[in-house]
Amino acid sequence: MDMETRPRSAVSMAVGLVGLAGLALWLIVARWFGMDGPLAGLVAVAACGLPMVVWSLAVERVHRNPSTGLDWSRPLRPWRETIDISLAKLTGLWATWALIAFAYCLGRWYWDGGYLFAMEVLQTAVPVLLIISLPYVFWIDRRLAEPRDGAHAFGQFLLGQGTADRAALADHFRSWTVKGFFLAFMISIVPGNYAEFIRTPLEHLGRGPVEIARWLIALMFLIDVAFATVGYVLTCRPLDAHIRSANPYLGGWVAALICYPPFILMNPGGPLDHHSGTADWTWWLDGHPLLLGIVGAVLVLLTGYYAWATVAFGLRFSNLTHRGILTHGPYRWTKHPAYLAKNGFWWLATTPLAVTTGNPVDIVRNTAVLGLVSGVYYWRARTEEKHLGADPAYRAYADWMERHAPIPRLLRRIRGGRAVAPAAAE
Repeated sequence: MDMETRPRSAVSMAVGLVGLAGLALWLIVARWFGMDGPLAGLVAVAACGLPMVVWSLAVERVHRNPSTGLDWSRPLRPWRETIDISLAKLTGLWATWALIAFAYCLGRWYWDGGYLFAMEVLQTAVPVLLIISLPYVFWIDRRLAEPRDGAHAFGQFLLGQGTADRAALADHFRSWTVKGFFLAFMISIVPGNYAEFIRTPLEHLGRGPVEIARWLIALMFLIDVAFATVGYVLTCRPLDAHIRSANPYLGGWVAALICYPPFILMNPGGPLDHHSGTADWTWWLDGHPLLLGIVGAVLVLLTGYYAWATVAFGLRFSNLTHRGILTHGPYRWTKHPAYLAKNGFWWLATTPLAVTTGNPVDIVRNTAVLGLVSGVYYWRARTEEKHLGADPAYRAYADWMERHAPIPRLLRRIRGGRAVAPAAAE
């Protein structure tokens, strides 16, 4: 392989762009008619996801990708050959959903605040999913080159049909834990992010750079949430968006989960709360319109870069999983664009070196704790790289980035060295 050529991305930028166009069209319609409720927020997610599904299947024909595991080289197997596999798989799949529902019942936080909406949505979806899963599983098992997967292994175990594959079981439970945990969270925050953007009167934008920046930042976060929610919903093989593997390392799970409720450590009063006596950028720069405009523009650019990192995933966004290696868009500049943008935003917007109390203890504490927060995201990045490193496609991408990405190139210049081409390129 010629390592001077950037490795091919598993997702094209076109997928994200058509999703962005669908979302933009719905937002225009929703603002015009004043549709700002929670269900309208879900429509925004659908408006984002549906064009990506159509484009992926009709234009890019991703269902033909070898990575789907679907075998199109021969006719469908007779249903009699796969019926036992399908019944075991359905048993494992439905039992998995029951376990997730049980976990929701145990977690009291799922029945309060925004999570209540998520629970209502998921309860409504259950009968539909049960019905759809029957023809889907019976069909896909006839088309898959190897239909025995983690759901099948779990069904085997429950039905007492021999010895189940423990590795397949472990990855099955990890994958569905990711989906169950993060999908509920994403659905819970859709209405708030959507309403914040839709309800802002356009005449407020004429008040100055602060209002414009806040409105655009709200839009960037809405884009991020819409694409992420689509990603957690559409983990399907025919879309080549299935979960190849879930992170098997405990450190990766700990690093990720402490950034999300109910385990989050960064919330007010938490161990990693870095807001003691702080005020945001608008408070410190009040009365200085030029500086407000400059800082607001930088914050918008950071959130735009953050949203771009999610849009680049198309249908495949997900924490703690491997769903194909991205090498395009912001991922050609850094392996972790979202983490860099998010932390840059916090350092600039929070200004930990300035406090309203005038207490130097607060300055030291806030700066140190925000440094720890950035350290958590570095930890997340390293555990993700460790997980993805098992894939040769990621190793090829990492090699290319080491020689061509801006930060490694800058570090080499500082050291006065240069990149060494790998043996494969000689």
